[in-house]
Amino acid sequence: MQVIPVLDLKDGTVFHARMGRRSEYAPLKTRLSPTSRPSDVARGLLSVFPFKKFYVADLDSIEHKGDNNAALKELRAEYPDIAFWVDAGIADLRGAEHWLEADLGHLVLGSEAQRDSELVQRLYRDKRVVLSLDFRGDGFLGPASLLNDANIWPEKIIVMALTRVGSGGGPDTDRLMSIKSRATGRQVYAAGGVRDANDLSLLAGAGISGALIATSLHDGKLTGAQIARLSGQ
Repeated sequence: MQVIPVLDLKDGTVFHARMGRRSEYAPLKTRLSPTSRPSDVARGLLSVFPFKKFYVADLDSIEHKGDNNAALKELRAEYPDIAFWVDAGIADLRGAEHWLEADLGHLVLGSEAQRDSELVQRLYRDKRVVLSLDFRGDGFLGPASLLNDANIWPEKIIVMALTRVGSGGGPDTDRLMSIKSRATGRQVYAAGGVRDANDLSLLAGAGISGALIATSLHDGKLTGAQIARLSGQ
């Protein structure tokens, strides 16, 4: 079981995400960091456990209001051995190729941003590409063809339950199992609602490869010792 900390970036600052209501996000306040600067928050998270991967949502890019590339470059320079999975709201081939050439990390293609399934179909064999299947409540955000055609899913798939992010409501287990049953030979990651080590243990037992987590790390409900046991370290 891999635990992947989350950084939601806006205006070069880490924000606290809650239930996918982006207009209500505010700069993160955490006991792990003296500021909400990305490098400070990352350093605080790494004080909990030596994570090998981080997930980053570039909220400005997703909302077409600029980008946080400067913060990403700073993170990459300070932590060269960490793999950053970045959702930058990219939905076209030229943008994806340009982003990958910039070597800012692994490219997360969020279904919410896609107009059709063409971009994922073009890039699904690239090991630097991760697909995020985004859900709000019971609704899928994105083209139905992308959800329905598991043959074009890449090696790594995030099941993003936006309304559970920061809610403490528990992971969307039924949805995760439904996607996993179709994602033969692929790694499935949970995002949204994971509360503690018990949730992670249940997910691991169900064959989920990892989970994207923020709140339970910042509030101390998930400790480094627990993560070490779950990851076999």
